[in-house]
Amino acid sequence: MKIALINENSQAAKNAMIEKALRKVVEPMGHEVFNYGMYTADDDAQLTYVQNGILAATLLNGGATDYVVTGCGTGEGAMLALNSFPGVICGHVEDPLDAYTFAQINDGNAVAMPFALKNGWGQELNLEYTFEKLFGFGSGNGYPAERVVPEQRNKKILDSVREVSFRPFTELLPKLDRDLVRGAFAGEHFQEYFFANATNEAVAKVVREVLA
Repeated sequence: MKIALINENSQAAKNAMIEKALRKVVEPMGHEVFNYGMYTADDDAQLTYVQNGILAATLLNGGATDYVVTGCGTGEGAMLALNSFPGVICGHVEDPLDAYTFAQINDGNAVAMPFALKNGWGQELNLEYTFEKLFGFGSGNGYPAERVVPEQRNKKILDSVREVSFRPFTELLPKLDRDLVRGAFAGEHFQEYFFANATNEAVAKVVREVLA
């Protein structure tokens, strides 16, 4: 699995700590981590949580990543931004229990975490334990056992509702403010990572047009 890490400007200073915890947990599982930044608070490319949503949706719809780990101060803004797009099911995850139940019950492809709230001593430990529960036990298996069948049925219903509710991503992206989108794609390694890993050529084509 390819996992993308995205940080917006208010929590960019924590990027290295988050990346370290994520790699420590998921690389022994055989997953790859691609850090799209922000890397420091002083980066030239400054991401807002809205741009987190644009970037995450582009990576997921473009097939450049399988999962996105992101967040903001509270995690709420990033979650709302990501869930504004087709092809993204983002949960608000604060701790290992949130991570496990979201993975097993909701079977999404992104999480938004509160990197400022309730994060003092032991933040790196909470991140590690949360990533273990998020990525270490598969997904979509249901919890508790007696609720597996209705939970899996409801996930399929939600997917079908979202198919009707959203326009295709390749139609949506060009209609967004061009400067806003270019800002989301301005990270130091975006083009390197995205074009090397994208599997949806239609999305990649639109991204090239936006960047031209």
